This record gives sequence, C-alpha cells and structure tokens, in this order.
Amino acid sequence: MAELAQRFLKAFIPLFVAIDPIGLAAVFLAMGTGVPPERRKKIATQATWTGGLVALLFLLLGQTIFAALGITVNDFQIAGGLILFIIAAKDLVQSAAIPEAVPEDFGVVPLGMPLIAGPASITTLLVLAETKTIGLAITLAALAVNLVFVILAFAYSDWLGRKIRATGMRAISKIVSLLLAAIAVNMIRQGFAGGIGR
Repeated sequence: MAELAQRFLKAFIPLFVAIDPIGLAAVFLAMGTGVPPERRKKIATQATWTGGLVALLFLLLGQTIFAALGITVNDFQIAGGLILFIIAAKDLVQSAAIPEAVPEDFGVVPLGMPLIAGPASITTLLVLAETKTIGLAITLAALAVNLVFVILAFAYSDWLGRKIRATGMRAISKIVSLLLAAIAVNMIRQGFAGGIGR
C-alpha cells in the first residue's frame, strides 16, 4: 500500500505542477471579471471537461496522433505557446476603460487548452504513462485527482473575487496576462530548444 501511494505521488506531483490549479484559479478570476455567477459555473465546467478530455485523448493516443501528423511534442509546445501569447498580448494592450465582452468559449481556449491540457501537462502525461514504475492506470488516477483540484480552485475563485474587489481584479488581470505571456514565451523557448536538441 505504501509503495502504491509513493508511485501515485510520483505521478500526482509533476502533474500538479504542470496543470497548476492555483494559477488556473487566478486566470479564471481575472478572465471572469464581471461575468455572472451562473455563466462562470458553466465556463468552469466547460474548461474542466475540455482540459480533461483533451488530456485523456493525448494520454491514450498522443504518440499515435503525433506520429500520424508528423509532429513532435516540441512542435506542440511552440503552437500552444503562440496561441497563449496572442491571448495574453491582446489582454495587455486592451484599454481598461473599454472592457471587451468575454467570449462564450474562453472555457475552451485558453482555460481548457492550453492551460489545463497544454504542452507541459500533455508531455508529463506521456512520460509518466511510459514510466515502468508508474504506468497508465496510476497516471489516469493522478490526472483525475488533479482535475478535482482544478474544480475546487474554480469554485473558490468566487470567494477570492469578493475579497479582492474590482480594483484588485483589474490589477490581477494585467499581472496574470503578463504571466501568461511569460509562460507562452517559455513554452516556445522549450519547444525550440527541444527541436534543436533532436
């Protein structure tokens, strides 16, 4: 039993870092400013389902999909990074005086992809599933528990929003956008570095 728990933790911890539920709560909070609570719940559900299903798809068929398309994980990192950078840059240059309507599908992009199911989490899943001491079953369990943490992070983001209020939300929104841009640059850099190393 202790050995099983240890193997689970070896899968859970890297996935927790890659998915980063706490960081996701901050992103959800910033992007959902002014969105009615009912719609926020739908977006949170949409994001979790999208991220979970995409992660599961790549966990089960990732290597086959990449091979069929003739792409690598590094290509995936660069593409995901570019999408995330465009979203972050758009939010950074947008005037706070003219708030843009939140798109109906921001639960899909960028929350579901590439934040929950992004290059980091997908790469981690593929590596863990192929590790002999961990395997597919434990990796699936670790993914499921991490998605539960994502659901909890989204649920408690409302409480955090009430504590911070509107001015703090605007500040967090810009800080999060800057962090998203930095994460995007890191994804692109790692993709290029991995591609050069091949």
